[in-house]
Amino acid sequence: MSRFQQTKCPVFNRGVPPDAFLEELVAWGKTALEEIFAVNASTTDIMGKVRPELGPWESVLHRRAAMLEVMRVLAGFESSWDWKEGVDTSRLGKDTPANSEAGAWQVSYDSRDKSPDLKPLLVAHGIIDDAHSIEDDMKFQRLMKFDHPLAMEYVARLMRHHTKHNGPLYKGEERAAIRSSLRGPEHSIYPWLSRDSVAEFMQLLV
Repeated sequence: MSRFQQTKCPVFNRGVPPDAFLEELVAWGKTALEEIFAVNASTTDIMGKVRPELGPWESVLHRRAAMLEVMRVLAGFESSWDWKEGVDTSRLGKDTPANSEAGAWQVSYDSRDKSPDLKPLLVAHGIIDDAHSIEDDMKFQRLMKFDHPLAMEYVARLMRHHTKHNGPLYKGEERAAIRSSLRGPEHSIYPWLSRDSVAEFMQLLV
C-alpha cells in the first residue's frame, strides 16, 4: 500500500501525482535549506497568497509542508508531474531560447531576474550569467529537466519572490490577465490545495 494518501488528491483534470514524484518531493523537502521557507519581505511571496487556503503558519515545518503542497499542485497543472516536459506548445507569443519553459514546473531562463538568489544558484551549477549565451539557455532547460533537486529549489525560490511567472499562480483579479478560456479559478492552484495533504507532508517530513 502506498504511503501517500492525502497527497494523492486530484488536481483539476490532471489526475494524481505518481508516487515516484512525491518521493522526490519529500526527499528534497527534508534536506532543503531552511532559508527557502523563512519569512521574507516580498509582497509577492507565494506563502502570503496561499495563507488563506493553508495557513495560518504554525511552524517552519508547516511552511515547508505548505510549499511542497504548492509545488505538488503546480506541477500537476504545468506538466502532469512530468520532469522532462518541454516548451509550452499553446504559447501565443514567439518562442525564444530564454523564454522556453522546461521541466515539471515549466520555468524558463528569463525568470532568473525575479529573485535575487536565482542567479547565484545557476552560477553554482555552471551557468555564467554575465556571459549569457544560447548555450546557457539550453543548459538551463536541461538542468530543469534532469537535475531534480535543482529544479525544486529553483521554483521554490522563484515563488518566494514572484508569482506571475506561472499562470496557475495568478489569483483573484490577477486572472483577468490570463487568456479568457483559462481565467476561471479552477484553472489556478488555489481550489486544489489541500490542508489534509499539507498535514500528510508534515508527517512525511519528520
